[in-house]
Amino acid sequence: MDTHDISRNELKELIREAIISTLTERRDLLEDAFAEAILDMKLGLAIEEGDTGEYSEEENVISKLAD
Repeated sequence: MDTHDISRNELKELIREAIISTLTERRDLLEDAFAEAILDMKLGLAIEEGDTGEYSEEENVISKLAD
């Protein structure tokens, strides 16, 4: 296997081109990542909003989730 020495700048440019190419050709990857991030953020905000410091019984939580 041949090895090639490349400079840091050349490697940086190759990685940059690969990322741009991937995101251009596969926009769905970026869209999915943003959608997941937004859902995670909303879940975190909902958890913070609902955190009263009081605890619920497991049965109450399960029954709410089942509704």
